[in-house]
Amino acid sequence: MQSRREFIKGSSGLALGMFALGSASSRIFAAGSDLIRVGAIGCGGRGRGAIIDCLESSDGVAITALADPFQDRMAEAVRQIRQWCQKSGRPQEQVLKVDPERMFAGYDGYKRLLALADVDMVIMAAPPVFRPLHLEAAIGAGKHVFMEKPVAVDPPGARRIMEAGRQAQQKGLSIVAGTQRRYQKVYRQNAYAIQHGAIGRIIGGRIWWCGGALWFYRRQPNDSDADYMVKNWVSFTEMSGDHIVEQHVHNIDIANWFIGRPPRMALGFGARARRKTGDQYDFFSVDFDYGEDVTIHSMCRQINGCYGRVSEQFFGSERAVFADNPIQTSMSIPDFEDGNPYVIEHRELIRSIRSGKPINDAKAVAEATMAAIMGRISAYTGQMVRWSDLTESQSSPWYNLRLSPTAEDFEAGTVKCPQEEQAPIPGSE
Repeated sequence: MQSRREFIKGSSGLALGMFALGSASSRIFAAGSDLIRVGAIGCGGRGRGAIIDCLESSDGVAITALADPFQDRMAEAVRQIRQWCQKSGRPQEQVLKVDPERMFAGYDGYKRLLALADVDMVIMAAPPVFRPLHLEAAIGAGKHVFMEKPVAVDPPGARRIMEAGRQAQQKGLSIVAGTQRRYQKVYRQNAYAIQHGAIGRIIGGRIWWCGGALWFYRRQPNDSDADYMVKNWVSFTEMSGDHIVEQHVHNIDIANWFIGRPPRMALGFGARARRKTGDQYDFFSVDFDYGEDVTIHSMCRQINGCYGRVSEQFFGSERAVFADNPIQTSMSIPDFEDGNPYVIEHRELIRSIRSGKPINDAKAVAEATMAAIMGRISAYTGQMVRWSDLTESQSSPWYNLRLSPTAEDFEAGTVKCPQEEQAPIPGSE
């Protein structure tokens, strides 16, 4: 199974209160033909990729506003949209309606974008630390949302996503998340087959995202703490959640989906060995206990020169299967749409907006993110961590664990970069 990066190469209440006057939907769509006006918050590589995926997914879509801390990233987004128009033959004047007055720089630029009446849907692809704040604001403003995974870096953030998802449901707004396996034909067919007994009862499994080291950015003399952390966001737990959250969330989400619930506890370990910047681990190994005697073993690693595997395997009471290989069964399986799942997820979001039949991925992606956070906390501390520690038990030391700097710190200009090249060491001498 290819990673998102490989695939693309080859083929809080305060924020809600600010926009309390936002309607349940920006406007009514009729006959499936009205223009969907899209704003993008976060114009780095993933944000730009999501913009193109969105444009490829459906006719009658236009990019009408951009927001990013850095002006040059928005300019690059405009350049790539123009390039896509040339390659696709789509008239630029129909899909690109962004001028300099609609490009909002700075850490509060998202507020100005969300205040625009001619934005119906928002693509959210800023670093994960910003996702709860941005989602709350978008739902408060009455916008439909596509948001990249993961959706938080700490337990309070994941709970904020869950609450914003509930608010969206009450307002009739759609939220689609970038856990694209849920929009991929083979995974959809296998999920259906497993949930209808094709392998018997799931009794365990293994999930992997073991690959090479990611890119990193070296701090430059003129970088502020805030700007450096954004430019090097994949290297900081405070920004990405660590790679068990940022990347391995895909595989954890599949386990949650196929089993039908999130894990109830985690016990794991990991370490930092070869990273050049930031404060994260290089590998994790975690047992996720789903209750009812079901355990999923999770492994993720980002080190060059090691054996690679990105997949999910489930052991049923009747047989074992890999989640990305079609399950051979005599049962009748729905014929889900085939094609690029990064495009299909946008197509289904836009279809839901036009039809007035909302879809909402917020709970599922928040649960996958929370499970990954649970695994990270266990590895960092050496302790058994329970789901209830993060979701119910306010006396738990981890319930209110909030990483710093926060998204609000970026807006306030109070960001202090954590000590680099250090990572948590569990236990005692």
